[in-house]
Amino acid sequence: MWQIRKASGAAGAALSSDALEVVEPIEPQANDGIAIPTVVDQTDHAQHVDRGLLDLKVKIHRVLLERINLSALELMSREKISEELEPIILSIISEEGIALNRNERANLLREVLDELLGLGPLEPLLQDETITDILVNGFETVFVERNGLLERVPTRFQDERHLLRIVQKIVSAVGRRVDESSPFVDARLADGSRVNAIVAPLAIDGSMLSIRKFSKRPISMARMIELQSLTAAIAEVLQGIVKAKLNIIISGGTGSGKTTMLNALSSYIDERQRIVTIEDSAELQLQQEHVARLETRPPNIEGRGAVTQRDLVRNALRMRPDRIILGECRAGEAFDMLQAMNTGHDGSMTTVHANTPRDALSRIEQMVGMSGIDISARSTRAQIASAVNVVIQIGRLSDGKRKLLSVSELTGMEGEIVTMQEIFRFNQTGRDGAGNVQGRFEATGIRPRFTSVLQVHGIDLPSELFQPHVERAG
Repeated sequence: MWQIRKASGAAGAALSSDALEVVEPIEPQANDGIAIPTVVDQTDHAQHVDRGLLDLKVKIHRVLLERINLSALELMSREKISEELEPIILSIISEEGIALNRNERANLLREVLDELLGLGPLEPLLQDETITDILVNGFETVFVERNGLLERVPTRFQDERHLLRIVQKIVSAVGRRVDESSPFVDARLADGSRVNAIVAPLAIDGSMLSIRKFSKRPISMARMIELQSLTAAIAEVLQGIVKAKLNIIISGGTGSGKTTMLNALSSYIDERQRIVTIEDSAELQLQQEHVARLETRPPNIEGRGAVTQRDLVRNALRMRPDRIILGECRAGEAFDMLQAMNTGHDGSMTTVHANTPRDALSRIEQMVGMSGIDISARSTRAQIASAVNVVIQIGRLSDGKRKLLSVSELTGMEGEIVTMQEIFRFNQTGRDGAGNVQGRFEATGIRPRFTSVLQVHGIDLPSELFQPHVERAG
């Protein structure tokens, strides 16, 4: 049993009024007849306290599970549950003989409720709006991303079993599973946050969890301009592209902001149009009223019943869509998406993982090859050149900021090659003293061919938008 008491006197003067000090048993030592207390390292003290409070929290959680009916809690608010459970929790604390101040009791109550009703230690991170990614590397190591940069946080789980229980709680809520026979899984939280989990034997040093948080407030194009992710001139052109129902590929690396850009572009879609979205884990935040959302399904425990993105793209064609939005193109569904774009479903959009617009086209060509359709490389490229109108390249720079890097137009074929022309680009020029990337957005001076399509739709973009000019972005 360890003991906690208020720090007092000169030793406690440097601490806050609520600070606590661990007191170890005093061992008398011979020193001219004076008993001298053993000096214990303060780091060990802090770890000892943290471990003790963690053990207490786990014990309280176990006792509550034995005493209460969890199904009854579903009909109660968190505030009401807190009122009902607080006396029980205080009683357990008293039985353990542990003295806690008011703030610590409140924190302990919150953490127990998080464990009981939510995702335990992850709850404070999920509530923190400055965090965009949560990365758990075993039960003792948690990193988060803020402002595009990674940092370690003190959050931890009691042990591997505790972490695995939280993982199971997440995946079971969406009808998925993770175990030795199926050791990795994609899922999503109730708020739409995207989750990937991987456990032993594939995860050597303990279960790993990656959460891409779902923004409660979608980033609008206006906000992206404010953040200097692109300029107002580029946004005006993108608005015309969407309204004129040109087919768009958004290309970028992991975490570059492809889904954010897709959400922002979708705000320009006419409310009267029927949109069908297809995703592995639903995370698109379309604001239109007429949206049909589809999500893939993994195989069951017998390995049957899987529904792939390709299945859903083909089914979407029978749902009378005006536009099809494919969250991410990964495999053979690329062929069906090109077919849809080429057969009257103009204004469709998708994203691909690639580092340049040219690489994006190569990736699509490779994915068409994964469809199992016997089609030559030239025919595939002709399909791409006919179906895709614009490629938007975005990226996350070395300072963590996300920017639009290029807007390119597909113009056709020359021999075996798909031809493209760049309309806008971001030119990186260096870094300032604080390490922020410096650069400028440039119009290349090329007037795109799609302006004639925009004019047919009543969208007349000023020629000045495409004249060579520079707009700085810090």
